Formats: sequence, C-alpha cells, structure tokens
Amino acid sequence: MSRIRVLLADDHAVLRAGLTALLSTQPDIEVVGEAADGEQTINETLRLGPDLVLMDIAMPGVGGLEAARQLKRQNPKVKILVLTAHEEEEYLYQMLGAGVDGYVPKKAADIELLQGIRATYRGENFIHSSMTGGLIAKVRPGGQGNGGDKRENNTISERETEVLRLVASGHTDQEIAQKLCLSINTVNTYKARIKEKLGLKGRVHMVRYAIGRGLLSTNA
Repeated sequence: MSRIRVLLADDHAVLRAGLTALLSTQPDIEVVGEAADGEQTINETLRLGPDLVLMDIAMPGVGGLEAARQLKRQNPKVKILVLTAHEEEEYLYQMLGAGVDGYVPKKAADIELLQGIRATYRGENFIHSSMTGGLIAKVRPGGQGNGGDKRENNTISERETEVLRLVASGHTDQEIAQKLCLSINTVNTYKARIKEKLGLKGRVHMVRYAIGRGLLSTNA
C-alpha cells in the first residue's frame, strides 16, 4: 500500500507533535517532515517532496497564504490542506484563490481531518461542512452575490462549466489546457466568457460560484 507522505506546517510544536501522534496511527499516512514557518514550509516541501502539506495560515515570516502561492507555482501537483483556527470566509476565499486543495478548522474532529487528508490526496477539493453554509447562501439567487452583477439568465456551455470547475479547483491555465487539449489562449478566452456571462470579477468569485453550484465537492 502506498502511503500519503505528509509535511506538517504549524508554528506550534505541541500541535505538530499531536498531529504526528494521530497520523502515525494510520497505516496509509506517513509524516515525513515538519516546518514552523512559511519559509521553512517552502524549503522543506522542495527538499522532501511530500504528497500533501498540512498547513496553518498564521505562521511567522512568510505566512500560509504566500507560502501556498509559492508552493503551487513551484509544484502545482503538491496538495495543500489548510488546518487553521481561522473560520472567517475571507480567509477561505483567499486560500482557495491561492490554489489550496482543502480547508479544515482546527476544531474539527480527528476523523474529519483524516477524511480531508485522504480526499485531498485523491484529488478532491475538501471543504469542511462548517464552512460551506454561508458560502452557498451567498452564491444562491437572492444571496449577497458573486462579487459582480448576477446574470442568472445567462448560461454557460458544458466546456465553459468544465473550465470553471478546473479554475475553482486550483488548476493553472497550463494544466487546464493540458487536461482539455486546448491552447492557453483558448483557456483564457473561456475564462473571459465565463466572467462576462456570469458577472464574475475574478478567481475568488469564480470559486464562490462553483461552490454554490455544486461544481466542487464540499465534504463534512
């Protein structure tokens, strides 16, 4: 059985020790390293090549948001699961916009964290259920909106829907082009059409819309 190689990134040593103790009980998960700040997270990820980085947002120096951006630029294939005390929606939007693959609050039960690690490793987007209620309410008709003028009468094509899903899932333009056998210019054209048709202003708003329409899996 192949094991999920995990790097733990959190500035609290006690929490890292607790996570290591928990994950070491799982036959399919292996902790391969630890990091106490954002810069160390980046360096250790490059050095160790983990399958998944379990990362806090608030860390000294380079914070979790910038670390996630740099890691996804350097290695888009690495999975990033956020484990944080921050449950405000704006943090979730920012981290999703940086390309992270999942988001779990620290108050979640052990079994939910394990579910998040495994789902993220499989390539799914895992957003804890405690975070999804407000998101879906905001992107449903009659909610607060997507960040642009709603144009509910306009529909997007099947191919545009697939591009939207991939963008919201954190894929780069190059990855989307490869997956769909398109040129990068064509991908950008699809993205522009999607934003125009749906009245979306950018990636964060595309993520909100995709969650509300069930294009991303939101797991408990």
